Amino acid sequence: MEYPKANVHPEAKIGKDVKIDAFVTIEKDVIIGDGTWIGPNAVIMNGARIGKNCKIYPGAVISGEPQDLKFEGEYSTAEIGDNTSIHEFATINRGTNAKGKTVVGNNCLLQSYTHVAHDCVVKDYAILGSYAGLAGEVIVDNFAIVSPGSLVHQFVHIGAHVMIQGGSKVTKDIPPFILAGRDPLAYTGINSVGLRRRNFTNESIYAIQEMYRILYQRDLNISDAVDFIEANLLPSKERDEVVLFIRNSKRGIVRGYNGGKE
Repeated sequence: MEYPKANVHPEAKIGKDVKIDAFVTIEKDVIIGDGTWIGPNAVIMNGARIGKNCKIYPGAVISGEPQDLKFEGEYSTAEIGDNTSIHEFATINRGTNAKGKTVVGNNCLLQSYTHVAHDCVVKDYAILGSYAGLAGEVIVDNFAIVSPGSLVHQFVHIGAHVMIQGGSKVTKDIPPFILAGRDPLAYTGINSVGLRRRNFTNESIYAIQEMYRILYQRDLNISDAVDFIEANLLPSKERDEVVLFIRNSKRGIVRGYNGGKE
């Protein structure tokens, strides 16, 4: 298979019906799945594992070396799932000894100039808006949206079905199903529009609202609020997901909005 005007290492593993445009560079230790398109001037470096039917737009760099002083050249990968689009000049670094790989899941959208640092995990159907940046070892759960220009601190965990306001500074964990906005970043309600689009029932949405009323509007600390939710609200997948997320949070969760008062 030949790719005119592209620099493709002969030992790279290229699937069927892959289209590689002019001036692309693909290094030796690369696997690209069937039906994927690699746009002009994209660079796919050693350790890249790209799934089927992906779109890699011009100027993107996949599996660049980690921008981490602890990195000592160890073997690692950057793994992209199926049906994911990575737009112009986005960068995804490979992992370090911390986890050994950086992962972007299936059906994700990374808009232009986004950055996914070493050892991050971006799960299925997540969206990173233009110029959003994830520092090392961030986790972004399914269907989360990190809006344009947002900066996410290392080790932060962003829950499923979250939507974060553009231009945000994210330094705390963001629990599932909520909207986070304002400056400094705070809980501003649940993501009811997104949940309805994903076929959550009215009963489930109401139950999620009730959990966050208890967390943020009652005079309880977070630990006591979580205990109250588990003891008093009916068991459900959503209840258990929120409880588990908060109990496992290492950075603490985003605070509630206090009307601008300190």
